[in-house]
Amino acid sequence: MRMPAIKARDVRRFLIGERFPTSYELHERLDTMRALAVFASDAISSNAYATEAIMSVLILLGSAALRYTLPLALAVASLILMVVYSYIQTIYHYPSGGGAYMVAKDNLGRYPSLLAGAALLIDYVMTVAVSSSAGVRAVTSAFPEATEYRVLIALAAITLIAWINLRGARESGTIFAVPTYAFVVGAVVVILIGLVRHLGLFGTAPLPVNATTTPPVRDATGLALIWLLLRAFSGGCTALTGIEAISNGVQAFKPPEARHATHTMIAMAIIAVTLFLGISFLATTMHLTPEELGESILSQLTRLVAGRGWLYYWVQVFTALILFLAANTGFQDFPRLSYILAREGFMPRWLQNRGDRLVYSSGIVALALLSAGLVLLFRADEIAMLPLYALGVMLSFCLSQAGMSHLMARVGRLAPGESLNTGATIVHYEPNWRWKRALNIAGAAITGAVFVVLVATKFVEGAWVVVLALPVIVYFFERIHRHYGRVAQALSVERLDERELNVIADVAIVPIGDIHRGTLLALQYARRIASDVRAVCVATSPEARARVEQRWRRFPSVTGGLELVVLDYAYRDLLPPLVDYVAELSANEYPGRLLTVVIPEFLPANRLARLLHNQTASFLRRTLREHPDVIIIDVPIHVQDRG
Repeated sequence: MRMPAIKARDVRRFLIGERFPTSYELHERLDTMRALAVFASDAISSNAYATEAIMSVLILLGSAALRYTLPLALAVASLILMVVYSYIQTIYHYPSGGGAYMVAKDNLGRYPSLLAGAALLIDYVMTVAVSSSAGVRAVTSAFPEATEYRVLIALAAITLIAWINLRGARESGTIFAVPTYAFVVGAVVVILIGLVRHLGLFGTAPLPVNATTTPPVRDATGLALIWLLLRAFSGGCTALTGIEAISNGVQAFKPPEARHATHTMIAMAIIAVTLFLGISFLATTMHLTPEELGESILSQLTRLVAGRGWLYYWVQVFTALILFLAANTGFQDFPRLSYILAREGFMPRWLQNRGDRLVYSSGIVALALLSAGLVLLFRADEIAMLPLYALGVMLSFCLSQAGMSHLMARVGRLAPGESLNTGATIVHYEPNWRWKRALNIAGAAITGAVFVVLVATKFVEGAWVVVLALPVIVYFFERIHRHYGRVAQALSVERLDERELNVIADVAIVPIGDIHRGTLLALQYARRIASDVRAVCVATSPEARARVEQRWRRFPSVTGGLELVVLDYAYRDLLPPLVDYVAELSANEYPGRLLTVVIPEFLPANRLARLLHNQTASFLRRTLREHPDVIIIDVPIHVQDRG
């Protein structure tokens, strides 16, 4: 009994799920609970390594310098609140989404917006690569024997998250909600236990203090000390990563979109700041020391506070999961930003296409491939990737804050009750615009300074790649935009006169290799569209010529009255004489007119069986496409395999 053939469509349905109609789009939008898991997992998960990023710089000055961890964490937390407030303004003023790109486009101009777009795209690729690699580190902290499989685990995580996202935004939000909230609960419990033990409440044992001291790698005083503190502060700014995600995906929320997005942003800020400051405080109090490629700070903290019981493994498991799933933020926003840029002609148009489950499937696949390449390049080492990661984030923050500052200045020039259509949004007079603008200016200055510090300190460690990539990406944006402009101009009928329309010659050329059902069908079709039909055959021997001429006369009802052109050729490659014949016919008999070439082609039902046939028709079609005066028509001959 023959097994039924498995079709690609059936496999697709099994993996991706049934198609959603366009009318289902509103149902696929996210409520606040799901949106927090989808968009805020990156910002929340950053707390798992942001404290460590600060301490990794301070440890260069020895263990004593780790006392600066908490003050620097407080400074970073203040910046988080400042940036969050700015993005809440962005959500209300630009509810259609687009985040820093849209703000920069509307207020700073084309090139700053393209720079913001390039920075965000880099950020999202880095988000996926860093998050998956950081998740691997959380796994190997608990299970050191898995260290040699770091890269494979990270690649598997990227593949899994991409697949879940291809199944739809709502489904991914439901799946990711459990590990996100489980991580938050576990981390908060550890912090609370740590605070209770620190304060000596309820008769609990005091917190253990790490007695090991690390000598300074270098001595630093004066400006050198300030510079190292700035480096540590810049490292801690990784806690800001992911904050912009909600403003970029406002249209993914259920109506009213702006209100739900704002509530999610506020919840994210509260959770992120609480976890970041709690971890930083306890790590400082317990004199924890960062270990390069060893046990993470969060793992040390949990082990010393709660022991190696169920809570330790709870935190480690869900830390790993949320670090993996933080990559989902990139999978949500990279496709959306790519869609916006493609819609405006700066990225390939196919990135606008929505898949069966109402997600931008092409963008999801592109992001998965790019981030997987980075994981392979850096061997899943998130610490090595962090300098590249923070650059794109800080630049987009700086441009967004600068854009909002300019918008507030425009608002300030309005009279009470007056409104202004900026082209991307409508703004009204706001009485408190001055202090909003002041916060935006401060945020732009600080994030800009962090960007400069990161470039200066991490340039030779890999930051030069981002510095070089940004203008290159903007250049390609412009090249793509110019290409689409030329295409639009070529297709435009605005100034087209009917006398300029192409003239199609009343001739059809049918390349044939023999006389069979396929060529007869192509000849029948050609007779329908042209009065002058020429069958062209390349003969490599006198016997081949005689065979074709003999078989040609067998079907006079089809071939009668048609011209058979046999081209004698001494070589085996059949394409050159066919192409030369078409070119000569176009130049000599039909100059300035369009010729029609009808190409018969075998199409076996079994796709693998197609590899058994010559690809002459495909090669000929690709070659003739380069000829501007040729129209190609395919006549497929479907062959059913039996037995």
